Amino acid sequence: MTEKVTPEDGNNVPLTDNSLIVDISDALSEKDKVKFTVHTRTTLKHFQKPEFLVVRQHEEFIWLHDRYEENEKYAGYIIPPPPPRPNFDASREKLQRLGEGEGTMTKEEFTKMKQELEAEYLATFKKTVAMHEVFLTRLASHSVFREDSHLHVFLEYDQDLCARPKGRFQQLGGIVKSLGSTTDQYYLGATVRDVNDFFEQQMNSITEYHGHLKEATSRTDKMTEKHKEVADSYIKISSGILQLPNIDPGPLDRFFARIADYFERARKIESRIASDEDLKLADTLRYYMRDSQAAKSLLVRRLKCLANYEAANRALEKARHKNKDIHAAEQAQHQACEQFESISAQAKEELLDFKTRRLHAFRKSLIELAELEIKHARTQQDLIKKTLQSLQELY
Repeated sequence: MTEKVTPEDGNNVPLTDNSLIVDISDALSEKDKVKFTVHTRTTLKHFQKPEFLVVRQHEEFIWLHDRYEENEKYAGYIIPPPPPRPNFDASREKLQRLGEGEGTMTKEEFTKMKQELEAEYLATFKKTVAMHEVFLTRLASHSVFREDSHLHVFLEYDQDLCARPKGRFQQLGGIVKSLGSTTDQYYLGATVRDVNDFFEQQMNSITEYHGHLKEATSRTDKMTEKHKEVADSYIKISSGILQLPNIDPGPLDRFFARIADYFERARKIESRIASDEDLKLADTLRYYMRDSQAAKSLLVRRLKCLANYEAANRALEKARHKNKDIHAAEQAQHQACEQFESISAQAKEELLDFKTRRLHAFRKSLIELAELEIKHARTQQDLIKKTLQSLQELY
């Protein structure tokens, strides 16, 4: 079960290029892990077959991401952010609390609440699959990343890659690494004067952009949660109204039944609204929050190259002043200069591509969300009209 994801524009490979197509054709959720079936179709000669399937777990996706991040030849590229770890704990906890409170609600109310939570769990599962697929399609559709041997092993090798879940020590190392990257950004920003206004503006704008995305994601999550709360409230209202005829049977029985039916239908609409807002808006915001962090990491790597270049210039001046080891210092300075110019040229292209890619993604998501919101509003309007008409027919 999966949700198909279209590869994003702007990865240096034309969208009509079908020489390497990767998708997740199936996924199985177990108690503590998800097994993804990765399906690859290719016409590239360095693969052994034109089509193959392998089963991968989340840790193997992280292993693949780390191979790119640790390779210096990709320093000038925005490395696609790794997919988030599958996390179904919240849904499981809600189902557990529902089971514990089964005796406090009617059978019908319990059944509807359970259906809501199961739908929420399924939506979370589909999003998890989609995020892992997006990561692979970004790599497969990039003219440089698709050539990496580690990607080929990930896609083609049909055995376990021996990528194990990170222990506490490794997780702590990841946190320290993240803090180190942030520290590098502030330290280099304070000590290294960027020679290019373009990159200085990019660092400021992406940092500000990341902050706005973080806030927007938080607000969107609150909005979708409120729609879910409204849906849950409708379940209780519908159930309560249906209980009234049992308490005091009379001529209003049909009236109560139709009112209860309205709230049940309205509940389903609210659930769809929450799901669509989460998929079309929150997920897009959350993805580009991670992608903007990857862009910032690229800018930090470039600043490190600039710092190394400036240090090589100072070392060369010192060597000439002492008239000692001049040749070695000149070679080191030349190499540092080439690295800095190379990463600057590639980074500029990547950052411009990042802007194009995110604009396309947000435009597409917002248009689709607006169309769905209009559709749901019309459905709500029709439901109210039909309910009022059916109530009038009772008298």
